[in-house]
Amino acid sequence: MSLVDERKLVFEVADQVGGLMEFWGFKRVMGRAWTTLYLHGEAMTAAELCERMEISTGAASTTLTELERWGVVLRTRRSGDRRDFFTAENDVWKMISRVLREREILLVDRALEVFERAQEDLAHVPAGERVRAQAVMARIEKLAELARVGRALLTGIIERGHADLAPLMRFASALVRKRA
Repeated sequence: MSLVDERKLVFEVADQVGGLMEFWGFKRVMGRAWTTLYLHGEAMTAAELCERMEISTGAASTTLTELERWGVVLRTRRSGDRRDFFTAENDVWKMISRVLREREILLVDRALEVFERAQEDLAHVPAGERVRAQAVMARIEKLAELARVGRALLTGIIERGHADLAPLMRFASALVRKRA
């Protein structure tokens, strides 16, 4: 395989990973940069990354800074060389679990806080509105229960590399029973 063919394949794979990263709410260029570094397998300078990805110096700098912040790219120096060199985190699971821990669980926790606060507020409505408030509270409790199940699944995935699906199955079974 020629160098041109290899670069084309790396570009295609990097763009596909970039698309997945974009779906997760990250910038596509972040996925492309990480993948380019990951597939290269050796430290690269920002200039080398710019050349391979065909992006500007500013785009590379911003992207590498963001990737460093997420802990998926490491910056190093070589003795006698003033340039920074970048390598990709090779442990994909470590990267995914960090995103789950720092982003997804945080979102679920925030939702739970809102659900609990809404339930507390609804518990203090005037007597004439209690029937309606209780119906809304019951529906919010279903949302909270689903959020707690989701949090338990995410926690299980992060801590053990797999999740106990029993809470999700119980939640789904309860929904099916209620519909029947």
